[in-house]
Amino acid sequence: MINRYINAIAGTFILISLALAHWVNPNWLWFTAFVGANLFQSAFTNWCLMSIILKKLGVK
Repeated sequence: MINRYINAIAGTFILISLALAHWVNPNWLWFTAFVGANLFQSAFTNWCLMSIILKKLGVK
């Protein structure tokens, strides 16, 4: 269940940062890269800060 939240949050962050890069400033693409890098490292390390935050918020 928590993986669904993580995927939804990551996808939302990516879409928002792409929109901001298009309409506001291209430097927002760095945020997109940051989210992608975090997803990539969590695939290998099985550690994700967002999952820790969600667990502390009570998500099962």
